Amino acid sequence: MWINIKQFLLELLLPSFCLGCNKEGNYLCQDCKSTLEISEYNYCLCNKNPLRLFVGNRRGKCSRCQDKKLSGLYFALPYKEKSLTRKLIRQFKYEPYIKNLAEVLAGLLIEHFVLTGNNTQDIWQNSALIAVPLDKGKLKSRGYNQAEELAKELSKILEISLISKNLVKTRKTLPQIELSAKEREENLKNAFLVEKAAEIKDKKIFLVDDVYTTGATMEECARIIKEAGAKTVWGISIAREG
Repeated sequence: MWINIKQFLLELLLPSFCLGCNKEGNYLCQDCKSTLEISEYNYCLCNKNPLRLFVGNRRGKCSRCQDKKLSGLYFALPYKEKSLTRKLIRQFKYEPYIKNLAEVLAGLLIEHFVLTGNNTQDIWQNSALIAVPLDKGKLKSRGYNQAEELAKELSKILEISLISKNLVKTRKTLPQIELSAKEREENLKNAFLVEKAAEIKDKKIFLVDDVYTTGATMEECARIIKEAGAKTVWGISIAREG
């Protein structure tokens, strides 16, 4: 009850406006949401010409990407296709920050899970969510980890546990956007650490981030998590670039 009252007062004092058309009500109105093409398929992890996987296929990789540490990737939207997609994600992680976009973006992912048939109980059984961590400096300046906020919303909807403050970033790295694919891998090498292996041992881990670009960040996190004893590691991102 108090949460609903607090939300009502916040909306009264600081109303939400659609980032697509500026209509008052919420950050993504139904009309603008209908312009987003939520993916009805899953794709393999190849950076060039990723293979579309058959609906119901529980394998997330093709023969070309079998050596990847990730078992597969779920993503709701293509990053470059719609300017609205880019705007939603930018406002979620850059100034002026809109932390509450986590709920809207988690909703898009849930629709993707339903459309692709990935909303069945067996997929989420014996699993947990882990957010890709930020370094301490970036976390302090932003005030929150956008991947963690997204994971919190998914945890509530999917009713699976969120493991926080276990996968940590041990050092500051260069901005990935400025680097080549090879440089990204080197930049992230040994930048992450699992502090409590017992929390993830033998579990199916879903690693959450905002955008999947070359996959270097998720790959390095997946390597560390698997070495700590996880059964499998799957990626979840709002959008995929490329």
